[in-house]
This record gives sequence, C-alpha cells and structure tokens, in this order.
Amino acid sequence: MGALQPSSPTAAAMPGVTEELALGLDGNGDFDGRRRFYLLLLVPVLAILAGVTLLPICYLVVTSLTPLSLTNPLLAWNFSHPAGNYILLATDARLHQSLWTQAKLSIATVALQMLIGLGAALLVHRETRKPDLLRTLFLVPMVLPPIVVAIIWKVLYSPDISPFWWLFHTLGLAVPAPTTSAATALTAIVVADTWEWFPFTMLIILAALKTLPEEMVEAAHVDGASRWQMFIFVTLPHIRHALLVAGLFRLIDSIKAFPLIYILTEGGPGNVTEVTNYYTFTQAFGFSYIGYSSAITVLLVLLVIALSVAIVRIVEGRATA
Repeated sequence: MGALQPSSPTAAAMPGVTEELALGLDGNGDFDGRRRFYLLLLVPVLAILAGVTLLPICYLVVTSLTPLSLTNPLLAWNFSHPAGNYILLATDARLHQSLWTQAKLSIATVALQMLIGLGAALLVHRETRKPDLLRTLFLVPMVLPPIVVAIIWKVLYSPDISPFWWLFHTLGLAVPAPTTSAATALTAIVVADTWEWFPFTMLIILAALKTLPEEMVEAAHVDGASRWQMFIFVTLPHIRHALLVAGLFRLIDSIKAFPLIYILTEGGPGNVTEVTNYYTFTQAFGFSYIGYSSAITVLLVLLVIALSVAIVRIVEGRATA
C-alpha cells in the first residue's frame, strides 16, 4: 500500500491546520452561514435563561408598582398608584433599621472572610507537606448546605446541648447563649457566616497565588526583601484583582444570610438581627404585602449594584493612580 496522501492541497500546504479550517468552517468558505447556524443553536439556551432570570426580574419590578397582597390577589393589576410602595420606603423606620443591620453584618462578615481566607490561602500555598489535606479541611464548611450549617451553629449556641457550654459549666463559667442576647446576637451570626464562607475567598486567593511568577519572588529574595516586604510589594499587588473579585462576590452574597438568621434568631431578639432580606420575607409571608416586599427587593438590588460599581471604580482608580 502506498503512503496516504493529504486530503487536499490546502491542508498539505498548511501543516497543523485541518482541512475544514483551511477551506472554511463548512468546507466552502462560508463562515457567515456556519456562524448563523451556531447562533441559531444558542436560541433555546438563551430562551431558557430569559425564562428563569429576566422574566422573574420583570415580574418583580411590575409587582413593586402594585399594592398586591395575598389576601387580595385582584390587586396584582392595580397600577393606580405605582409609586406608592416606593414612597412608603422613605418613611419605613423598620426598613431603615434593617438596612443598617445589613450593612453591619455585610461589613463584618466580608472583612473577616477576606482576612481569614487570605491567611488560609497563604498557609496552604506555603505548606509543602500536606497542602491537599489542609485545603480539604478548609473546604468542609463551604460544601455543607446552608441549612445544615445553621443547624450546626444552632446546636453549638444552645447551652443545653452545646459542647462549649459543657466546658463552660465544668470551668464554673456562667455564659449566656449568644443568640438570646441583643448585645451578642448579631456577632453570633457573623461568626457562623464567616466560618461557612471564608473557604470561598481562600480558593480565589489561592488560585491567584499559584500564578505568582517565580522570577518575581526570586528577584525579591536576591534584593534582600523580608517576608513582610515580599507580601506588601510582591504578593499583594499580584493578587489585588483576586481580592476585589472575592470581596465583591462575598458582598453580594452576604445579603443572602437568610438561613442562618431564620434558624438561629428569626430576626431577634427584638429586631437586632433583622436584615433587609429577612424583613422582606416578613413583609411578604408574615403580613402578605407582596407588592411592598417587591419594592424593598428592587431597592436592595439597586443598592448592591451601585455599591459594587463604586467599589470597583475606587479600587481601579487607586491602581491606576
């Protein structure tokens, strides 16, 4: 048998390039036709995405313009006073308090998760003996379902069954349950949320650390840089964008601390742990004010978008200054 010949002169003249690419994506040089075909294949996917994302958002905005209540579903199409819910937002003192509580929770949890995640990432990155074991142990809280995490901390915060309170009792210490005290309830939520989500920031920062060029590290060592100088002038600038991404993701996700609050405190004692999303839940399913709760949700989404854009511009502005 003779040697196999190239299927076309074009393919033979362009080694490493397939005949299909050499002649055009469809063999006739008709790139536009194949491109239209690929775009057509995307239509079902885009339709599904629109159905599960855009339609609910549109319905949320439309509902926020009505006084819809579960006790009177006919109000779903009542647009006689579309700004009524948004006017009420300005005078709702309980909403304002929930926004302040949300701000305190978000700032505390994001700051702690970034600091602990950075420390854990540096530890795993520098640990050469058993990095996989450390990484696996750190990831355990994040892979647990949020409701399971909430139940774990419910047990840990319950004096009757918590191993911590057995230890306190053995030591003769009278420590009240943190979730029943107005002074410590929000701190208890912060601790639980930080424990659950610091592995997320650790993973993002660790991935950035893996891309740190060895040449930069070696050059810094040759110049006599200390570990602190290495971190400040070499490592930190390199992972700056990763820190920004992790912080933004956690800032947005901190609004969804609903399972912890629902299981641990139910917004109490009083309303000291009633964040905005829990207040929205109370308005919708406690008082049946669907229209008003939709307006609160729209406000919350707009605040998160505005805050995220502001943080990105501030960080990028400092980087280019």
